[in-house]
Amino acid sequence: MAEAQNVSVSAVEQRLADLGLKLPEVAAPVAAYVPAVISGNYVYTSGQLPFVEGRLPVSGKVGGAVSAEQAASLAQTCAVNALAAVKSVIGDLDRITRIVKVVGFVASDPEFTGQPAVVNGASELLGKALGEAGSHARSAVGVAVLPLDSPVEVELIAEFS
Repeated sequence: MAEAQNVSVSAVEQRLADLGLKLPEVAAPVAAYVPAVISGNYVYTSGQLPFVEGRLPVSGKVGGAVSAEQAASLAQTCAVNALAAVKSVIGDLDRITRIVKVVGFVASDPEFTGQPAVVNGASELLGKALGEAGSHARSAVGVAVLPLDSPVEVELIAEFS
């Protein structure tokens, strides 16, 4: 089956490749959950941390040890990881008809108020990868701490056909 996937790369994955990005293997859950679930024509992902090759490239609070720019890049990584989770249950990202909702969590220093700019890292990536289908409703939420001291976490809901 892997050979068939190599022959036919989805348009979404090609756009990611054009951006210098590749879908990773889906990260193993760090607790009692699955990475993505289908309900009707929707995929709901679990919160995705910015794992790169199985580890967090940086940890800490945004506005403290982590800059807003670094965090926006990490949010982009979270979005790529979320797309990998979607692909794991629907098989082909070209089946996505719309990203319905994105929720981004930002582990924030108490004085940091730039959560929307951080989550833009995920939103902008989805727009580049999916075009109009990547436009979505969104929440950007500041929190005290995230699992493994991750600076960001992103989850999404995708509609597919």
